[in-house]
Amino acid sequence: MSPRYTPMTEARSLSNVLAGSLGPSLTRTVQIAEIRRKQHLYFYVPEHLLPLKILLPSHLFSLETSTLPAPTKSRRQIAPRKSKAILSYKNKRKKRFCKFSFMAEGNSQLKSLLEENGTSELSSHEEGIGDLSSPSLKEDDSKEVSKKKKKKARSKKKKDLLEQTDPPSYSVIDMFPSGDYPEGEIQQYKDDNLWRTTSEEKRELERLQKPLYNSVRRAAEVHRQVRKYMKGIIKPGMLMTDLCETLENTVRCSLNWVAAHWTPNSGDKTILQYDDVMKLDFGTHVDGYIVDCAFTVAFNPMFDPLLEASREGTNTGIKEAGIDVRLCDIGAAIQEVMESYEVEINGKVYQVKSIRNLNGHSIGRYQNHAGKSVPIVKGGEQTKMEEGEFFAIETFASTGKGYVREDLECSHYMKNFDVGHMPLRLPRAKQLLATINKNFSTLAFCRRYLDRLGETKYLMALKNLCDSGIVQPYPPLCDVKGSYVSQFEHTILLRPTCKEVISKGEDY
Repeated sequence: MSPRYTPMTEARSLSNVLAGSLGPSLTRTVQIAEIRRKQHLYFYVPEHLLPLKILLPSHLFSLETSTLPAPTKSRRQIAPRKSKAILSYKNKRKKRFCKFSFMAEGNSQLKSLLEENGTSELSSHEEGIGDLSSPSLKEDDSKEVSKKKKKKARSKKKKDLLEQTDPPSYSVIDMFPSGDYPEGEIQQYKDDNLWRTTSEEKRELERLQKPLYNSVRRAAEVHRQVRKYMKGIIKPGMLMTDLCETLENTVRCSLNWVAAHWTPNSGDKTILQYDDVMKLDFGTHVDGYIVDCAFTVAFNPMFDPLLEASREGTNTGIKEAGIDVRLCDIGAAIQEVMESYEVEINGKVYQVKSIRNLNGHSIGRYQNHAGKSVPIVKGGEQTKMEEGEFFAIETFASTGKGYVREDLECSHYMKNFDVGHMPLRLPRAKQLLATINKNFSTLAFCRRYLDRLGETKYLMALKNLCDSGIVQPYPPLCDVKGSYVSQFEHTILLRPTCKEVISKGEDY
């Protein structure tokens, strides 16, 4: 039967036992500390001892292990409790706790090899085992244990991250509690700008911009998760209004010969068909830092070359982009790639054409179109890209004429970025402008969003805002009827040392 000790005498005796068991070579570096709390002594044991064999004199103690909730005050404690003392520790990487109960039993040989999972059973007793300074514990064994612990810690860290549900229900803030969001695809600049990669000054500029980068990466992660969900639910037979209502923020989706700036208004009964080519173009933002990204969905495989043309055109534009690169040079490279494709539709072969009056664009804070245009045909602006700028590189591949015109009913609007105070005579127009300022500011919106906010009978007021130049209408842009248009788009950031494709994901 185990002798009974008072907490204080047991704690002191255990202190002496541990110090003696560690051996003279280790006690000099270990330095077991003692802290008095509520009539108990707590011993803090260094973390590097935990993977080793803990050996105690067989005539005093035996060792058993079990799981224990995380202690609130210390990482490792030896807390005497009447007839036993408990050693608990926290592995920072694993965030898991164990307790070792040293029971007073006279006839047991003591040994425990710490298992990585923290829930090992009592190992079999072995005789003739020396203290921790004994050469029987080889360095190779400790290194192997350490490698296993690191490997398991990495896998445990991955498991701790939340996995998004279907449909998405977790915010990216909950999924990335550290506040560090995934970096986009990094591409190096071409030869003329390779010096930027090794410039310490440029790297310091990037470190100063980390909060900005983190905001836009958070917006990009939202975009990736939403589009992943959307790709899983889009199918023929869906009402376009039902499809668009599932998306947050600004949504644009256009069918077939409609290239851009179309989304269904309330009451629209358009149904997605098997032979449709649908463009889904929507943006997300955090603190006004916008990610503009688009992709195309086609169920019929005969449209695959058309989709591939715009996808490769966008990738080419991203590859050619860089600091001090002329926008016209990017357009020429895009056109060369896109117009090398052909597509056969119902037995007829069509030459893929770049839509010459649609462009990519620079992006500013709360400003989707910040002034610069990125053409997708040769002969555009001589303007250069600059360090720190955001650009939406988007391409449109068409089987039609390669030229769009305004058509169909307008559904898309955006408040002008530089508009100042302008007098309005209609009280209803003033009220509608207040709603727009409060909910959308200078970001794009559609009429369905106004309906959702409870606005009614607003068409006359909206027209008054458009006529006054306060709000800019964006009617649908269409190629010839019967043609098909595909679109792909990514947002890039021209960092001081490299370019980052912020919206890049596993899908495209």
